Amino acid sequence: MIRNIENIELEFLTIDDYQALKSAMIETYPNMENAYWKEELIQKLINDFPQGQVVIKVNGNLAGCALSLRVDYAEFDRPHTYREVTGNYTFNTLKKDGDVLYGIEVFIKSEFRGLRLGRRLYDYRKELCERENLRGIIFGGRIPNYHKYSDDLSPKQYIESVRRKEIHDPVLNFQISNDFHPSKIMKGYLEGDAQSNEYAVLLEWDNIYYQKTNTKAATKKKVVRLGLIQWQMRSYKNLEDLMQQAEFFIDSVSGYRSDFALFPEFFNAPLMAENNHLKESDAIRELAKHTSEIVKKFSELAISYNINIITGSMPEIKDDRLYNVGYLCKRDGTTERYEKLHVTPDEAKVWGMQGGSELRTFDTDCGKIGILICYDSEFPELSRLLADDGMDILFVPFLTDTQNGYSRVRHCAQARAIENECYVAIAGSVGNLPRVNNMDIQYAQSMVFTPCDFSFPANGIKAEATPNTEMILICDVDIDLLRELNQFGSVKNLKDRRKDLFELKKK
Repeated sequence: MIRNIENIELEFLTIDDYQALKSAMIETYPNMENAYWKEELIQKLINDFPQGQVVIKVNGNLAGCALSLRVDYAEFDRPHTYREVTGNYTFNTLKKDGDVLYGIEVFIKSEFRGLRLGRRLYDYRKELCERENLRGIIFGGRIPNYHKYSDDLSPKQYIESVRRKEIHDPVLNFQISNDFHPSKIMKGYLEGDAQSNEYAVLLEWDNIYYQKTNTKAATKKKVVRLGLIQWQMRSYKNLEDLMQQAEFFIDSVSGYRSDFALFPEFFNAPLMAENNHLKESDAIRELAKHTSEIVKKFSELAISYNINIITGSMPEIKDDRLYNVGYLCKRDGTTERYEKLHVTPDEAKVWGMQGGSELRTFDTDCGKIGILICYDSEFPELSRLLADDGMDILFVPFLTDTQNGYSRVRHCAQARAIENECYVAIAGSVGNLPRVNNMDIQYAQSMVFTPCDFSFPANGIKAEATPNTEMILICDVDIDLLRELNQFGSVKNLKDRRKDLFELKKK
């Protein structure tokens, strides 16, 4: 047959196709009485929703078709019948502003099966959903082999057996292979469908690009530009001098229209030089006195440069206890606080620093983000909890003195990108501070990591700075690629977790 095929065309259905369509439906459903639509109803579909009605032709002959309605999901996400969804076979349920595509008919004539023509029809439906910003596709899927097993298996058991490839069901197998997922079993769906014992499965395909109508002027960006600051540790006269350098970098990354500026952990450590005569634990507490003023200045810079600033981290005293914290200063003027949960042995021993207790994601105009300070990135449970909360980008401000310490952060951060299907941006400090005890040398290479799949770099590295050199790193990340990965990736790390064996939850 393939050798005799000259062309295959996908076309909109016209009324001129009606007789061929009627004959094909009668042939496709020989066991169902009156298994075709009357001409006036086909004309109504064409008039009211022409883009939802398509046929596929081989050498000019009708080989299959797909008929669809546009309806409101809220009306048909519950069990219903074919008669109800078609408005007692009148198509009066069709709504021009409906938010979901409901498939009421799809078939390929028997002599053309095996050519993957059905997939072309479904691909068109998916493209239509994306183009029209519909939330997805739903329909009642027949289970035509169920009558053979109905004495021994419930519909639920039958579906599970089909999923495990123990039973072949030509309809359900095809739908699952085309990324549809069963959501409900519907009894009495199609009158006279003896093969399915009148059962059907409500099958759904989610449009990952769907966006609800926004009542606000603001929109969330899909391509996000990150500005990473690889900070040089150097002597500063005072806080004003340090913030002047910080503003220089903010000016630089905002000049490239970056959405985020990421500073490293303890970027303000050079200010401890003025208290180097004190014990380390006292010197860092003096440094903590600058934190509120730095946050205030960063918040002003976020507004004036129209950029979201992640302040790395700074020491902060709260209830007489010393913490390692940072602030997300948004360009809308709001600020939010994050804490380092796992302090290093050195931080605890030398400075008497305490671990924080709050773990959360942050809503921004670029989607949900997470922030883990340095050592926290080496505990995979934290980023997994953030991923479960919808995180798209994980920011890791860090400070490491040796290449060994850096390698731990770097490799753990890359693992977080793969296992959580997200982007991870890390930024650290370079250089040395000979006049600050316990902060002698620094080693860093700032980077942006991605998952490892076809839409991303093969090695999972989107961008990388030159090691141990003061510089900025600008990188674009596409949030929609994460949605595609989650649905259609070669592997699906988040979906494939064995939640029947283990669970992860915050206390």
